[in-house]
Amino acid sequence: MSAFTDESLLIETTTGTVRGAHDGQTHRWLGIPYAADPIGDLRLRSPQPHPAWEGVRDALEFGNVAPQEATKVIPIPTGLSIAEDCLSLNIWAPVRETGDTRARPVMVWIHGGAYFIGFSSQKVYNGRSLVENGDVIVVTINYRLGALGFLDFSSFGDDTHVFDANLGLRDIIASLEWVKANIAAFGGDADDVTLFGESAGGGCVTALMTSPKATGLFHKAIAQSSPASSVYGRERAKGVAGAYLDIIGVPHSEAKTALREMDAQTLAASTMTLLDHIATTVPGSVAFAPVVDGEVITDYPINIFRAGGAARIPLMIGTNHDEAALFKMMKSPLMPISESAIHEMFDLVAKESPELAHMEGQITAAYKAYPKQKGAMEISRDAGFRMPSIWVAEAHSRVAPTFMYRFDTSPPLMKLLGIGASHATELPYVFGNLPKKVTKKDISFRLGGLKEAREISARMQAHWLAFATTGDPATAEGAWPAYDEATRTTLIINTKDVVENDPEGEIRAVWGEGVIGFK
Repeated sequence: MSAFTDESLLIETTTGTVRGAHDGQTHRWLGIPYAADPIGDLRLRSPQPHPAWEGVRDALEFGNVAPQEATKVIPIPTGLSIAEDCLSLNIWAPVRETGDTRARPVMVWIHGGAYFIGFSSQKVYNGRSLVENGDVIVVTINYRLGALGFLDFSSFGDDTHVFDANLGLRDIIASLEWVKANIAAFGGDADDVTLFGESAGGGCVTALMTSPKATGLFHKAIAQSSPASSVYGRERAKGVAGAYLDIIGVPHSEAKTALREMDAQTLAASTMTLLDHIATTVPGSVAFAPVVDGEVITDYPINIFRAGGAARIPLMIGTNHDEAALFKMMKSPLMPISESAIHEMFDLVAKESPELAHMEGQITAAYKAYPKQKGAMEISRDAGFRMPSIWVAEAHSRVAPTFMYRFDTSPPLMKLLGIGASHATELPYVFGNLPKKVTKKDISFRLGGLKEAREISARMQAHWLAFATTGDPATAEGAWPAYDEATRTTLIINTKDVVENDPEGEIRAVWGEGVIGFK
């Protein structure tokens, strides 16, 4: 049956009818707008409802990629355009038989990319495998990035030229509101939504768990490699935004008009310059990040978690064993991986929070490989991802079911190259999008390990889907006890999964009770 005559692919949404297509045992709808195009007077403003359309809108192609600099890490495929009108989402749903009115659990994915690169149409985020294996609905979203999404220009406007903060987070909230209003028409349960994301996407998950603006919009959360403590105050955010204006040659007094008049891609073209500037002058901090604006984010998220104020919903959270290896391979300054950079990071933290001045020696002494690069990478990994995730997990476990993992899986060649279970390497396992065979383009499994990887992927998908369905990631084949401060039970994901209490607990303990990071 042609997609153009299959009425099951025609879905009525609040803004108009969309036509999807068949994709294996799923139906999919691509590039559905969930908010108005953030252009003209809507640039740097909160997302607004999308105008309704007449007739049928084809949802057969992915939407535009948010304005960003092209990188070798996440290349833009042929056929995709970078444009400011980028607020769209994609849906995969099971093929339903006539009369099937079941409301299925919904999984909404937030892509990563350090808040300045990435897009929902990356091949690794194809939702088909999760849907076919889990009888769920998968939604992936685009949101504003970089200067247009995660710089706070609010202090450079005036009553006439208003700029909002946390635009990327506001976009995600708008997409969740769209899901709440429309997902039932696609066979989803609007009252059973799991928000999941990785890296910056994981940071958005933990931040939105604390946001009053997102209350009730999702009911379970999965945070993969969340930089949960990389959320900054207004003064730091103002300084970073000012540095960006200096880089693009815009006088601060003229920003209120120039930021609306400049071409979007021109605005995005200097993001790497700002990224490198902040990472090298303030090691351990990032240029683009959520901001404590008093509206979307009312306090530092970890403070809210520790006060019991985050959404009391089931949370699954974890990190990868070798997070920093990716940044070494990319030669990126995003994570400090040298002795000098680690020392400068602790020195700058101590200047900002003098009560933490004694922590550097206490922490670095616990890493046997330090001051060699391996030890510096381990410290950076723990400062950026592992400890923030633990701080969130231990606080949240007091008020809601919490489950922690560590991803240790690595193919033989990646181990040989010293990359290991690096940042983002769990993604094809979660989405079930590992290569079908070893190719010249993908060398990861050149020395074997693909069959084993597929088995690990099947187990991971089962855990992720069980959590999205029940709020508990345990499966008939694999136990996963809840995390608490007494046992700190963690699932170690590897060739053979192992449940371990407080892995590397002696290192965790030396970080102490305080949050070590920038404000």
